[in-house]
Amino acid sequence: MINFQTEISLSKYSGLYDLIIPKNHILRRLSEEIDFSKIEDELIKKYCLDNGRNAIPPMRLIKYLVLKEMYTLSDVDLVERSMYDMSFKFFLGLTPEDEVIHPSSLTKFRKLRLKDTNIPTELVNLSVGYAIKKSLIKTGTIIVDSTHTKSQFNLKSQREILIESCKNLRKAVYHIDESYKDRMPAKVTSGIYEDQIEYAIKLTRLIRSDEEIIKNPTVMEALNYVEEVLADNQEHIERSKDSDARVGHKTADTSFFGYKTHLALTPERILTAFTITSGEKPDGKELEGLIAMTENVGVKVDSVVGDSAYSEKDNLEMAKERKIKLVSRLSESVTHSPNKNSPNFTFNKDAGMYVCKAGHMSIKKTITGKKKREKTGSAAVRTYFFDVEKCRLCPHREGCYKEGSKTKSFSVTLMSTIHSEQKTYQETEEFKTLAKERYKIEAKNSELKHGHGYDVASGRGLFGMELQGAFTIFAANMKRIFALLGD
Repeated sequence: MINFQTEISLSKYSGLYDLIIPKNHILRRLSEEIDFSKIEDELIKKYCLDNGRNAIPPMRLIKYLVLKEMYTLSDVDLVERSMYDMSFKFFLGLTPEDEVIHPSSLTKFRKLRLKDTNIPTELVNLSVGYAIKKSLIKTGTIIVDSTHTKSQFNLKSQREILIESCKNLRKAVYHIDESYKDRMPAKVTSGIYEDQIEYAIKLTRLIRSDEEIIKNPTVMEALNYVEEVLADNQEHIERSKDSDARVGHKTADTSFFGYKTHLALTPERILTAFTITSGEKPDGKELEGLIAMTENVGVKVDSVVGDSAYSEKDNLEMAKERKIKLVSRLSESVTHSPNKNSPNFTFNKDAGMYVCKAGHMSIKKTITGKKKREKTGSAAVRTYFFDVEKCRLCPHREGCYKEGSKTKSFSVTLMSTIHSEQKTYQETEEFKTLAKERYKIEAKNSELKHGHGYDVASGRGLFGMELQGAFTIFAANMKRIFALLGD
């Protein structure tokens, strides 16, 4: 049964709060000026209103999570500090003598109550709405960019995947016939990847030769998986406990395993919108969503400042149609004419290379027709080449790689005239002035990572990352808002 929390319970010790906590303390201001009940409707549907024992007030648990991101604490450290920190107890709506929750309650709350709710968006909107109420957002300009967050789970090496898949195959066989233990090939103890491959080959041949045991669906499924891993051993497919995380590239030579947070920031350095994607997703595709989220909270967007990743053709057309100034310098590789295979390839602007459907990045690029293009304004063609050894073993090779080919390439036509208006706009003083605002979002990204621990994911999965992003942004926004108010 849900227990609503509206005010601090009466206690003879409540006067301590007035003595200890200053009037301008950030937690006192949050408690007194921010109406957290606005997001309570999203939580009510997750509780039974008239049956069962009383639950911890959901707003109190939301506030626990706000404190967690505001002070960069683990669940255990957060609960421990709330035992003795009077500012924490005041913000949580507890009396000085009240007991605190068990850390496991926060884990259950995140998994059972917050999933499939709109709480992340509502929480960010709460902070932006307060900024609008205080007349802090004065323009319709937003600055957009993405920042990466590493998964807390490491990728498994190909050898580890092969060992685990062989182990699962043996278990499936033993469940049917334990006598197989005496027939299995000797396990590998050398730690050498090639030896593990040889063992896996012997194991699969042994099982495959037994027509009776492979009739069992569980054995067959495990056998197929080992054989697939063997087939992919040169492709270096990597897996992790964090199944939603992906490898993304910052440059052609550096990569990360995790997520991207796409952000919209006002010139006053207040974050108005965010979306979470896996690490390999391009930045430009998220622009329209960031604009929509910003306008839904009450900021009418009239100009967008971003790097060249946002200057793709669809964004230019959308901005022109909506009369939004897009302050994003054109990139030849982003503003191209797609061919029939383009959905299978995405451009990574940081690395300056294309990434195929399987996640492999091109290894080199060439351009033809460049001199003619510079002289006459006609189109040129840029070709990206991929590692053909990976293509031969790729699970997506059908329809993409022609068997026996010695090379695999993907070509794009560089536009010459369709972006003439944007090219002209790039040379104006207005463009140059607005472009100078872009450094602010780089500084905000650094603040999120170094001031709020946003460089590493605190949980797993896209929803866990979305929760972390929302509470981090709320904390960062409120700190910035109170700073702008001069407190």
